[in-house]
Amino acid sequence: MNGGEKKEYAVKLLCEKYSALGRLPKRSDFEPETACFIKQKLGPWPRALEKAGLKEVTKMPAAEKSRLKRERARARRKAEKSSL
Repeated sequence: MNGGEKKEYAVKLLCEKYSALGRLPKRSDFEPETACFIKQKLGPWPRALEKAGLKEVTKMPAAEKSRLKRERARARRKAEKSSL
């Protein structure tokens, strides 16, 4: 089995478990060795679910992430200032 076939097999394992459970599979739904194999081939668990097409990609653009971080910091400073 080559690398591409192993990735396909990991995706197949996730999809079969999804069909059997009727919900997104958790790492705990698999044997530790199987969960490790899936993570090894597809990455962190949320990314693995995305690569299998079971979960929508949740990546936020960097500019939006920075803007939200600045807004939170500004609100925190304002709250600290008003509490003094």
